[in-house]
Amino acid sequence: MPLTSTLRMAALALLWGSGFLWVKLALNHGLSPAQITITRCALGTAVLLLLARSAGQRLPRDRTTWTHLAVAALFCNAIPFALFSIGEQTVDSGIAGVLNATTPLWSLLLGILLGTDRGLGRVRLTGLFLGFAGTLLIFAPWQRSAGLLTWGALSLLAAAASYAVAFAYMARKLTDRGAPIAMSAAQLLAATAWTTLSVPAAGPLHTDATGLLAITALGILGTGVTFYLNYRLIADEGPTSAATVGYLLPVVSVALGALVLSESTGPRIWAGMAIVLTGVAMTRTRKTSEGDVAECPPAADGASAPGSPSKAPQSRQTEDGHPAASPS
Repeated sequence: MPLTSTLRMAALALLWGSGFLWVKLALNHGLSPAQITITRCALGTAVLLLLARSAGQRLPRDRTTWTHLAVAALFCNAIPFALFSIGEQTVDSGIAGVLNATTPLWSLLLGILLGTDRGLGRVRLTGLFLGFAGTLLIFAPWQRSAGLLTWGALSLLAAAASYAVAFAYMARKLTDRGAPIAMSAAQLLAATAWTTLSVPAAGPLHTDATGLLAITALGILGTGVTFYLNYRLIADEGPTSAATVGYLLPVVSVALGALVLSESTGPRIWAGMAIVLTGVAMTRTRKTSEGDVAECPPAADGASAPGSPSKAPQSRQTEDGHPAASPS
């Protein structure tokens, strides 16, 4: 991989992985989950609109596309953004990053329930159980009174599941669309509209410079700029290489949480994260005549939009990359 692409991948992993830190800092400095969700969508939209304009891409004009984008924005942006902010009120930012990595597990489980994923071999099934076993190990319910069954933890798991629903929908309704940056801008614009419904619950603004800096970084860097970096990485190296970032996000989120917020880590957390990522990797296989073979790495949170390029112009990254910009 060229040095430029390597540096872009490193920057992408850092910016996406830091999204969980920015959410936690914003919460710690007085911002409510609704305020965080609304602001990050609005700032991300502004960035992508500017990038789309500079690329000469125009927003879609037909009602059908906007309808599909509205559904995608609800499940891929508005709902999970809100749930991650709610969840991080009680759960460490590093653990939130690990739970975000369970999205491919939910995608596989959803495919099994809907009967759309028939390539389920022993390796993928083992990976599914292994991934959720790693999640259980992280929370160690046998050591805590509430364990995994807390509102914070359930909110984070529901956010990852919401991404899976969004990807399944977008794979059917928003594939092979042109102008990927403009499409992502349109999706985040729809998400911003959805989030304005929570304005009555947002409460008064009581924050400081750190809180404002955190939400600005989350919206501009973690939600807007990261999409463009990923778009370029997919265009230059293909979706499989770009999806490798998904393996790095939990590591970045746990490391930043420990270094910046002094969040507790230990052998159990790191072991649970390793088991989750191993399980995710095992589910990213497809059954062939020779058995289960590896296909590609897990998704990064928020990797691609409808129409994102792979090696062919205006082709869409598969469910292994996430639509629109959504680091947490």
